[in-house]
Amino acid sequence: MNVEEIREYCLAFPEATEKLQWGDDLCFKIRAKIFAIVSLDNPRICFKCTPETFADLIEQEDIHPAPYVGRYNWVMLDRLECLRQDELRDLIRQSYEMVAAKAPKSKPKRAHAAKKKARKKIIKSRTKASKSRSAGQST
Repeated sequence: MNVEEIREYCLAFPEATEKLQWGDDLCFKIRAKIFAIVSLDNPRICFKCTPETFADLIEQEDIHPAPYVGRYNWVMLDRLECLRQDELRDLIRQSYEMVAAKAPKSKPKRAHAAKKKARKKIIKSRTKASKSRSAGQST
């Protein structure tokens, strides 16, 4: 896979976004959490994997623990071609699924607006009731 194929594949996942960070690193995210990073200056890729897969992958040539996040089972492929295309796609999908499972859920805006409106109604009715009680006590 080349960089453009990886980009298209990553962005096909639900809610996936991309952001250029740290110079020439293209980060693919789900709800603001990174699931894959492609370095553009020297094409290579990092992604999260299970502990078992991590142990298997780092035994292979041109694959090693990713800098800074290797302890969290992230690997770095020094060459995009060091795995078959189907293997790489499967590993990226697994990374996406693991990160998506732990990424904070975003609340739908409509539900938030409805709650806000309901809260205003409650406050208004309480204020109205409080005023009518006050008016009843002063007479």
